[in-house]
Amino acid sequence: MQYWLVKQEPTSYSWQDFLKDKRTAWTGVRNYQARNNLKAMKKGDTVLYYHSVTGKEVAGIAKVAKESYPDPTAKEGDWVSVDLVPDKTLKRTVTLDEIKTHKALANMVLVKNSRLSVQPVTAAEFEQIMALAK
Repeated sequence: MQYWLVKQEPTSYSWQDFLKDKRTAWTGVRNYQARNNLKAMKKGDTVLYYHSVTGKEVAGIAKVAKESYPDPTAKEGDWVSVDLVPDKTLKRTVTLDEIKTHKALANMVLVKNSRLSVQPVTAAEFEQIMALAK
């Protein structure tokens, strides 16, 4: 199993919206590195759901329900989407500022390349974020 982080502006599609929907297609990604990360996702992988722009915090955990398939919103190009389902809401959100204060998370893609919308997370980084969420 691998770990990932997806970013979404809560004003566009919040963790609460995701919980209500119970499943979503992660569409609209138009960055090659993020697309490659979507292609690498496997069913059952764990995904941190991060609120970007407003809040800047990890709000919940999702699972990959369907591996990559052609993005139905793409008019051209080799763009893909995956289906995600919510797994659990964190007891306490973990903010970007908090993440930046922990040495164990200093090399996290979220810290090094904060603009990437779909990014890998190491098992150690995932466990550290879970510890901070308690």
